Amino acid sequence: MSNEWLVVIDMQVVFGDPGSEWFTPGYPQIEPTVARLVEHYGDRVVFTRFVAPTEPRGAWVAYYEQWPFALVPADAPLYDLMPAFASGGHPVVTETTFGKWGPDLAALIGEDATMVLVGVSTDCCVLSTALAAADAGVAVKIVADGCAGLSALDHQRALDVMALYGPLIEITDSSAVLS
Repeated sequence: MSNEWLVVIDMQVVFGDPGSEWFTPGYPQIEPTVARLVEHYGDRVVFTRFVAPTEPRGAWVAYYEQWPFALVPADAPLYDLMPAFASGGHPVVTETTFGKWGPDLAALIGEDATMVLVGVSTDCCVLSTALAAADAGVAVKIVADGCAGLSALDHQRALDVMALYGPLIEITDSSAVLS
């Protein structure tokens, strides 16, 4: 575990609050698992946040035309980490893209680390982060029961796609990671 970092993807109000248009239905079920893993990894945890850009460009213009509620400043309560994770003191990487792998995350965990991913949603930000990191040569473990998709089927489909990238990406579960 000394070279592993837990990267907690987008456990935010926008995805965890049932009143949000982007609520991830499996969020309540994975929150306790994610909390156990955060405790297990201690200081080797990074949280990520998805936020809207100040001024969308390219295909993002049409995206935010479809989802205007989300076009708010990065410090809006909508983009806060959920209360269970808001006061942990861990570093937070904020990006305006689905994928969170990039210079900021690489600087925190190192490019030789194994990245253990949990969070939401499996079929969007987790998938985008995992593929970019694996493509950069980072070993990635996806904790299947620590992730949730927009539906159980979408979650499983994303896991199946990521499994195709083995051995760069490994699908595992929390009991294996915690043992």
